[in-house]
Amino acid sequence: MTASVTPMETRPLGRTGADVSVVGLGTWQLGADWGEVSDEAAAELLDAALDAGVTLLDTADVYGDGVSEQRIRRCLAARGDRPFVATKAGRRADPFEAATYTPENLRAWVDRSRQNLGVDTLDLVQLHCPPPAVYSDQRVYDTLDALVAEEAIAGYGVSVETVAEGLTALQHPGVQSIQVILNVFRRKPLEELLPAAAAAQVGILARVPLASGLLSGKYDESTTFGADDHRTYNRNGEAFDVGETFSGVPFEVGVAAAREVAEIAGPDLSTAAFSLRWVIDQPGVTAVIPGARTVQQALGNVSAAGLPALTAAQLADLERVYDERIRAHVHDRW
Repeated sequence: MTASVTPMETRPLGRTGADVSVVGLGTWQLGADWGEVSDEAAAELLDAALDAGVTLLDTADVYGDGVSEQRIRRCLAARGDRPFVATKAGRRADPFEAATYTPENLRAWVDRSRQNLGVDTLDLVQLHCPPPAVYSDQRVYDTLDALVAEEAIAGYGVSVETVAEGLTALQHPGVQSIQVILNVFRRKPLEELLPAAAAAQVGILARVPLASGLLSGKYDESTTFGADDHRTYNRNGEAFDVGETFSGVPFEVGVAAAREVAEIAGPDLSTAAFSLRWVIDQPGVTAVIPGARTVQQALGNVSAAGLPALTAAQLADLERVYDERIRAHVHDRW
């Protein structure tokens, strides 16, 4: 039986024909790399987000080696409803290099996700931050087009580390969405990528919108994370792109800047919801996909959808914080 759902603003996701909630749920944390989350806690979290109006779930085949996808399948089977589920493929490649993005591997990855999610047709498959050469490989797009024609997938997009990768992907007409890091501390996509995507009617899914929790406003310089949390083991890019952890901003720098963001938000407003509203307000953004490990966090994220747009003064203050605190630490490629 379908649970009661609270309506939320929705926006079209590219040319997919689907409308998705402006606040989705990223589910990396339901698989791995954010500390332990039990099956029961994962189910409770998914139920709470869906009941609160979330209609977009973002996952990947490597999140817990399929655990995140499988948990989503079990939750949706129990509920009987059907949100839009975007998954990602490609980081199972071994070795992780452009040459492994073969038609055979792409098909195998897609089939595995179909099985994990319990569907015949995946709503959206995104290339999962592959090696840069993949974004220009016509053979990859030909394979994805064939999978669409065969109804193994309904559409495809890309998840990128850099603006340049996103602009390359936009040259391929089958691309329906681009997932990119965008937050108060990561602004480069606003300059060129988002306008180009809007012109091409390509959706934008904003990931890492809270800079790995920095923009929750709850951390200080003494905060530590578990050994199995990427905020410990990837702080300097030891495991994967450093931009995925705290948006590439040094932790202590980000903590200090987040205090200023909290002051701009004011005492009556969650720093996280305020920061998410900034992303939602950016022209060209379809949805923001924060993760959450608790029901409270998920509901706090959803509350951003109901906030008014930020004022000109607040926007100016946030830009000042970026210029004064963050800009010097942002790599040119971001």
